Amino acid sequence: MILRARGDFGEWRDAARGLLAKGIPPRDIDWLSEEAAGQELFPATPPAQTTTRAISVTKDFLLLAESVICHSDPSRFDLAYRLLWRLQNDKDLLQIRSDPDVARAHTFNRSIHRDSHKMHAFVRFKEVPSETERRAFVAWFEPDHYIVPRNAGFFQRRFTDMDWLIATPKGAIAWDGETIRFCDEPAERPDISDDTDELWRTYYAHIFNPARLKVKMMQTEMPKKYWKNLPESALIPDLIAGAEQRVRDMAERAASDRAPALHARLQSRRP
Repeated sequence: MILRARGDFGEWRDAARGLLAKGIPPRDIDWLSEEAAGQELFPATPPAQTTTRAISVTKDFLLLAESVICHSDPSRFDLAYRLLWRLQNDKDLLQIRSDPDVARAHTFNRSIHRDSHKMHAFVRFKEVPSETERRAFVAWFEPDHYIVPRNAGFFQRRFTDMDWLIATPKGAIAWDGETIRFCDEPAERPDISDDTDELWRTYYAHIFNPARLKVKMMQTEMPKKYWKNLPESALIPDLIAGAEQRVRDMAERAASDRAPALHARLQSRRP
């Protein structure tokens, strides 16, 4: 079964529904992306079946499958179909967290939520010339998975008063004040900068607290793969390198500031 494989749940759902209705088991299906299928001379075709079966799924499965299909792992389609197949005979399957298929699906789901969280945190808009009265912005982001369409609502609600485009290697979304548009073709990184880059650097330099620096924890929240697309990341190496000296300077200033205040209080208690 050949799919575009760009995170479109409806594409997989329609294919899976047809295969399941014909009673084709997971072991007889090879799920391939268009790119992978192009490398095979004779991609496998599921054997024809005459059996037609009723299909029943739960809302929990639909929500989980929508997330799983957005994962970039090539096995995601087979995993989702295998769960769908097994659910027809075991309605409580998703409650068994120790089941290998269920556990793997939830691992994929966590990865999708983490990738979405990073997208919300690390998209940086840069202003570009506008052809309308509304201001226009462009952003570049590099997700691990096909999460771009599922996060469109977040950016539409947050930045509804401006036109914007978010381009990624896994597709793009755009908002013009009335309509959200999607494209699942890979985009190229735009080479643009604006005055907000310096604002981000100023803001980050002011909120950086060397006394609370934990490099491993910082890299967990802001992995290095995102640094090249964040204007403030240029400050990070120097801020880390000078953190210890800044802590000592802060301690010395605090000590000198406390001494006069303590002396004044002691003097005020004298008869």
